[in-house]
Amino acid sequence: MTEETPGFEEKPDVPSGATPDDAEPQAASPSPEEAAAPAGDARTAGLVAQLDQVRTALNERTADLQRLQAEFQNYRRRVERDRITVKEIAIANLLTELLPVLDDIGRAREHGELVGGFKSVAESLETVAAKMGLQQFGKEGEPFDPTIHEALMHSYAPDVTETTCVAILQPGYRFGERTIRPARVAVAEPQPGAQTVKAEETTEAGDDKESGGPDEG
Repeated sequence: MTEETPGFEEKPDVPSGATPDDAEPQAASPSPEEAAAPAGDARTAGLVAQLDQVRTALNERTADLQRLQAEFQNYRRRVERDRITVKEIAIANLLTELLPVLDDIGRAREHGELVGGFKSVAESLETVAAKMGLQQFGKEGEPFDPTIHEALMHSYAPDVTETTCVAILQPGYRFGERTIRPARVAVAEPQPGAQTVKAEETTEAGDDKESGGPDEG
């Protein structure tokens, strides 16, 4: 039987060649992967922030490019519209200068003087003017329209029911939707009191029809 010496505690066996401190447990040191983890997270966060900045800058540049493209398209359309307008004005001015010549050709045709070489030249000029878009308007019997007609003579007629062009003194011309010169016309209005008489006659005729006609003797 072994006797224990009082005042002494039993210590764990220490391997040969080792110090007593080696027998005490040591705190576990972090592995290289665990040490590199915080640095990797910080780097990733930095890359994400840079990526967000790049995306923001890309969106801004894309918006700027789209705005510039829209402005350029508007500029092209405006230039094209202005070019067409200037061209139309130039053609209209040229055709306006030709109107007196066309009037002379029309008068010569009415008097039977459009013959020979003068006829060929006149018809060629009228053909060229028509190809450029010149259109003649104004006919006898059409209703008077103050936007395209200019009344130079006025009279009353019993056979019209509204203000009517009864004679074309000078034809009108238009280029596209632009009126170069209104048609100069003579107009006739209904005879004063003619509409009242006609309305009364219409009423009497209706009454006779409803009553079976006039009484017979």
